[in-house]
Amino acid sequence: MAATGIDQQQQNVNNMFDALTFGENHIPFPNQGNGMIGHMDGMGNTYPTNNALGFQHDLFMNPMTNMPHDMSALHGGSGQGSTGGGGANFDTRAMLALAPGAPLAGDNTNPEMSGANANQLTAFNFQCPKRPDHGMEGKAISLRANHFKVTIPGGSIQFYNIDIVPEKCPRKVNRDVVRVMIDAYPRIFGNCKPVYDGKRNMYTKEMLQMTATERLELEVTMPGEANQDRRFTVGVKWNQSVSLSKLEDAMAGRIRNVPAEALQAMDVILRHLPSTQYTPVGRSFFSSPVSTSRSNYHHNNEHGKLGGGREVWFGFHQSVRPSQWKMMLNIDVSATAFYRKMSVIDFMAEVLEQPITALADRRTLSDAQRVKFTKEIRGLKIEITHCGSMRRKYRVCNVTRRPAQTQTFPLQVDHNSTIECTVAKYFSEKYKFQLKYPHLPCLQVGQEQKHTYLPPEVCEIVSGQRCIKKLTDTQTSTMIKATARSAPEREREISKLVNDSNIIKDPYAAEFGISITPTMTEVRGRVLAAPKLLYGGRTKVTALPNSGVWDLRGKQFHTGIEVKVWAIACFAQQQHVKEHDLRNFTQSLQRISSDAGMPIIGQPCFCKYAVGVDQVEPMFKYLKQTYPGLQLVCVVLPGKTPVYAEVKRVGDTVLGIATQCVQAKNVIKTTPQTLSNLCLKMNVKLGGVNSILLPTVRPQIFNEPVIFLGADITHPPAGDARKPSIAAVVGSMDAHPSRYAATVRVQQHRHEIITDLTDMVRELLIQFYKNTRFKPTRIVMYRDGVSEGQFLNVLQHELRAIREACMTLERGYQPGITFIAVQKRHHTRLFACDKKDQVGKAQNIPPGTTVDVGITHPTEFDFFLCSHAGIQGTSRPSHYHVLWDDNNLRADELQQLTYQMCHTYVRCTRSVSIPAPAYYAHLVAFRARYHLVDREHDSGEGSQPSGTSEDTTLSNMARAVQIHPDANSVMYFA
Repeated sequence: MAATGIDQQQQNVNNMFDALTFGENHIPFPNQGNGMIGHMDGMGNTYPTNNALGFQHDLFMNPMTNMPHDMSALHGGSGQGSTGGGGANFDTRAMLALAPGAPLAGDNTNPEMSGANANQLTAFNFQCPKRPDHGMEGKAISLRANHFKVTIPGGSIQFYNIDIVPEKCPRKVNRDVVRVMIDAYPRIFGNCKPVYDGKRNMYTKEMLQMTATERLELEVTMPGEANQDRRFTVGVKWNQSVSLSKLEDAMAGRIRNVPAEALQAMDVILRHLPSTQYTPVGRSFFSSPVSTSRSNYHHNNEHGKLGGGREVWFGFHQSVRPSQWKMMLNIDVSATAFYRKMSVIDFMAEVLEQPITALADRRTLSDAQRVKFTKEIRGLKIEITHCGSMRRKYRVCNVTRRPAQTQTFPLQVDHNSTIECTVAKYFSEKYKFQLKYPHLPCLQVGQEQKHTYLPPEVCEIVSGQRCIKKLTDTQTSTMIKATARSAPEREREISKLVNDSNIIKDPYAAEFGISITPTMTEVRGRVLAAPKLLYGGRTKVTALPNSGVWDLRGKQFHTGIEVKVWAIACFAQQQHVKEHDLRNFTQSLQRISSDAGMPIIGQPCFCKYAVGVDQVEPMFKYLKQTYPGLQLVCVVLPGKTPVYAEVKRVGDTVLGIATQCVQAKNVIKTTPQTLSNLCLKMNVKLGGVNSILLPTVRPQIFNEPVIFLGADITHPPAGDARKPSIAAVVGSMDAHPSRYAATVRVQQHRHEIITDLTDMVRELLIQFYKNTRFKPTRIVMYRDGVSEGQFLNVLQHELRAIREACMTLERGYQPGITFIAVQKRHHTRLFACDKKDQVGKAQNIPPGTTVDVGITHPTEFDFFLCSHAGIQGTSRPSHYHVLWDDNNLRADELQQLTYQMCHTYVRCTRSVSIPAPAYYAHLVAFRARYHLVDREHDSGEGSQPSGTSEDTTLSNMARAVQIHPDANSVMYFA
C-alpha cells in the first residue's frame, strides 16, 4: 500500500509539472507543510518536517509572510521583524524590484507599498551586502600576501579629459603625443608631471595654467614613416577635482562604497611609468626576451620558445586594491605568449612544422596547409623589408589561394587604364627583386577590398604582438614548464621585482605624494578542517582528507550502480590495441569496479573495432536497437581525435547513451589508479553516488531544503567571432548534495550575462522538486567567470532572473538567495611564513587556508580560500565575493560550506579549487562545445551562409546542444 501511494503521489507530481505554464495562471506547488513527516528526497536522505525547522505554516502560500522587515518600516515606521526559526531573511524592496517587469536601476527610493504591485516599483539601488563578521574557525596560520601597502595623501587632485584627433590611435601613439605636448607647452604645464591612461583621462597634482571652464586645443607634430610628419590636435578640458581623502574614509569603513573615480585615478598614477617602459597587456606589463636581463627565466635560450612562431614573455601584474585600513598594490610575476620577431617565411615553416628547405622545393601549399597558415597569421602586423629604411607596417587580413607567380592584381598604367599583373612580375620589374618563393601564396594586407598583396619573403612579424589565439596542447605544456615556480621561488621573484624596479621609486607617484611599502603584507589566515566523507557498502566507511587527498581503497561507493549491459567500441587500430589488451582491460576494470561497489557483471555484450568519425552514430544506433537496457558504451580512442566530439554528440544529444572514453595507452597498460578514476566517472554517469558529506558535520543551511546552483559562461577564443558563447547552469538534486542536473544555452558572442537564466533556473527547480518533492527554501548560487567590473550588472540581471524563475512557478514563492561570485583569474598569492606550514614539493599553503582580513574588501563580504593541494607551481586561492545574501550567512558558515563543497567533486578523490557546482557548470559548457563541433563545421570558415540570419544560426546551435532526456537525468558531463 505504501509503495502504491508513493507511486501515485509521484505521478501526481509529474502531472502537475507537465501542466506548469508561464503567465498569470500559476499552478501552486503541493503544500509541503505539516502533513509530511520526514519527507524523502529521492536519494534516501530525509529532510526534517517544516515544524522541526521552524517554518511558518503558510510560508509558500502568502507572499508577505516571508518578509524579514516589519511592513511599517516601508510605510515610514520603525521596527524589525523576522521569519520564524531558520527561515530566510529578505530585503523587501529588492524582492519586489526583482519581480517580472520591475525596473532595475535608480536612486534607492522607498515606494509606498499600499496598493502597489511589483511593476509599480520605480527604483532600487543594488549594493553588495556588508561583511557580517570575520571568520573564527580553523587553525591559525601566518601568511604573507603579494599586496604592498600604499600610503596616499589627503586632499584632491585634478582630472582632465583628453581628446586626440585623429581618433582611434593606439595607446602607445597617444602617450607619445601627450608626452610631446607636455614638453612643447611649458606655459601650460610648467614643471608638473601629469599622468595619462593612453585614452581620455589625465591627472595632475595641481590645476594647469587654464581656467576650469576653458577648453584648449593644442597642435602637436610627431615624426612619421617615410620622413612624413604626423599632425595631431589635442583637446584638454578640466573635468573635476578628485578627492583622495574619500579613499581613506572608505578603507576605514566610514563610507560604504569605495569611490570609483579616486580608485581610477590611483590606478592611472601607478600605471603611468610602467606603461611607458614596457608593453602593457591588460593590467600586466611585459618586456621582450632581448631587452630583459632576468636570465633566470631562460629568456635568451630555447626554453622561451613555444613553437609555431610564439615565445614566452615575462613581466609583472600590477593593480590597485582597496582593503581594510589601507590601499594595496597587488604585484605578481606574470607570463604570456607573444609572437616572435621573425621573417614570415620562418614563421610559416614553424606553423606548418616543416624545415625551410621543404618550403623552397617549389611545391605549392596544400589547401590544409594554407588554411592552417591563414588561421595563424590573419590579424597579425607585419612590416616590409624590401624598401630599405622605410619599413612600413600592415595588418594581414587574408592569405591568397594562388601563389605569387600566378596571383594577379589590377596595375594602373595611366590615369584611365589598368592591366592585370602578377605579384612576382611586379616585384621583379618595380624593385628588381626576384622572388625565391614564387610558388608560395601572398599575404593580403590592409582592407580586403583593396587587393594589396605582399610576398611572404619580404615581410617580417612585428615585435610586441601578444598571442590572443589559443595555444596548442604542446605549447601550453611548454608554457607551464617554463613558468611554474614553487611558492618560495615565486615569493623571492616578486620581492626582487619590487626592489629592483622603479615601482618603489616611481617619480610620478612621488609627484602626487604616494608611497609604497617595499615589503609584502603579513596577514592572519586560518586553515579550516576538512570535512569527513561518507562511503557506502556493507559497512559505512568515512574518509578524512589529508592535505586535500583521500584514498578510495577499502571503500565502496555510497550508491553503486550494477552494470549488466555494456559495450566496448575500439577506435584505435587493432595492431596497436590488440584483442588480448581489451580482454585484460575488461578483467581489470571488473575487478576494480567490484571493489568500489559498482560491479560490472559479465562480458561486454559487444566488443568491436571501428574506424573514423562516420562510424560512431550508426554503431551507437545499432547498439541501442540491438541491446535493450544498454547502460554504457566504453570507447577506446587513439589519442586526441575528432571521434571524441562525435561520441559525446551522439551519446549525449542524439541517443541518450552513457559513454566513457579511454585512451588507448591506458588500455594497453592499466593501473589501479586510472581504473579507479574511470569508475568514479562511470558510476555517476549511470546515476550512482560516489560519496557524500557526513551529514553530522554539514553547516546549518542543510537543515532546510536548499538547492546549490553553479553557473558559468565560456567564450570562443579571441578573434573567432563566428562561434557563440555558451552558458551553463547546474543544480543539486538531492540533500547531500551529490547529484546534479544541468541545463545549457548558446547565446550571442561574448555576451557576459546569462540571457536565458530565468528558464534555466526554472527547469532546475522543477527537476529538484521531482527528485526530492521539496521546494528549496534557499538557493545558493556560485557564479563563475564574473570580473569585478561586471558585479553589479550581473547581479541586477541574474538575481532578478532567479526571482522571476521562482515567481513563474508559484506566486509568492520567494526562497532566500545567496549569490556568490567565484574568481580564479586574479593575482593574489599567499605564502606561508613558517616553513612548517608549507606543504608538498612546491611548498604551498595547506588546503583549507582562508583569509578574510587585511587584503579583503574594506566593507563588503569577500574572502580568499585555497581549497586544493597545489601539485605544480604556486597555488592560487579562489576569491569569493558575496553579491547578495537573503540568507544572512555568517562568515564561518559560508566559508565552511564553500570548503566542503570543494570536496564533493565526483571525478577525483581530491578537493578541487572551486566548489563542485561551479566546476560542473564549466564542464557542461565545455562539453557543449563538442556538441557544436559538427554545427560549427557546417557553417564554414567564412561568414554565415547567405540568407541565414544570426538568430537562425543561434537557433540551430541551440537545438544542437539540447541534451537527450535519458542523458539529462544523470550527470552525463562527469
